Amino acid sequence: MFDTKDTNKTLPAAMLSETRVRTGIVRASYAHVDKPVAAVAGGDEKYSLAVLIAKDDKETLNVIEKGISNAIEQGRDKFGGKIPNKAALKLPLRDGIERNDEAYQDCMFINTNNRTQPQVIDADRHKADPSIIYSGCYCRVTINFYTFNVNGNRGVGASLGNIQFVEDGEPLGGTHYTAESDFGAAEDDDFLA
Repeated sequence: MFDTKDTNKTLPAAMLSETRVRTGIVRASYAHVDKPVAAVAGGDEKYSLAVLIAKDDKETLNVIEKGISNAIEQGRDKFGGKIPNKAALKLPLRDGIERNDEAYQDCMFINTNNRTQPQVIDADRHKADPSIIYSGCYCRVTINFYTFNVNGNRGVGASLGNIQFVEDGEPLGGTHYTAESDFGAAEDDDFLA
């Protein structure tokens, strides 16, 4: 599992419904939670988050696998009334080895998105500004799995739900600066004295 200093580790990964899961502590990547972006120029703008799951977090991986299986079962009508072999479907849970990115190497990952902005809470479960979620931070995420079958493209998608910020982490793909680190504390302003 990710090594965090979180003192509130008692909230386990869980099934919230047949197809909706809550992860354990995961790492955020490609975070677009405060503002929607289009994956391609002119495309639909969506809120999105890549969810990195440590390969040794069996609890989170198990609930995700169950959510994916349940989505396939519930979506059988989209597959002509039959449950297809998982190997014939595009699945959202992928091995980080596929990515040429050191942060992904010991992880599985899921790319999630939603047209609706997720609600965000902090580690103490207080409402927080969505900008608190950045690539590299640690969080818990709810994900809803659903099936699709469009123009021969068949599989299971992952819809981004809500997010709980757990703690800061080393920023991925750039540096995460705070106003405090940029400008220092007020008592550091000698020129004002």
